[in-house]
Amino acid sequence: QVQLVESGGGSVQAGGSLRLSCAVSTKIELNRVGWFRQAPGKEREGVAVISPDGVIANYADSVKGRFSITVDNAKTVYLQMGSLNVEDTAVYYCAATTRNLVNWLAAPWYNYWGQGTQVTVSS
Repeated sequence: QVQLVESGGGSVQAGGSLRLSCAVSTKIELNRVGWFRQAPGKEREGVAVISPDGVIANYADSVKGRFSITVDNAKTVYLQMGSLNVEDTAVYYCAATTRNLVNWLAAPWYNYWGQGTQVTVSS
């Protein structure tokens, strides 16, 4: 019903930028699509999510002012990442939910997941 395909990961030096893309294919209505990340030995955490119409976005405090999430015709979700630091190193996953949530950045409540893309920031 829902397919999410990420692209755009890679390696960058601290202070640099990267843009991630998530191609969204869906036959059902989604409430949010966005990005989560998981670093080695850590739990998966929400980074930024957006409503399919692009009106509402939610960001983790750790990325506010550095990352920006946008959506293009509800087909592609972008995560523009700037001022990257080594703590941003993780596998980044695109995810979507059909649920109405109190906390839109809570990973366990997302129904659909992409395969992930590695982002590595070096000092």
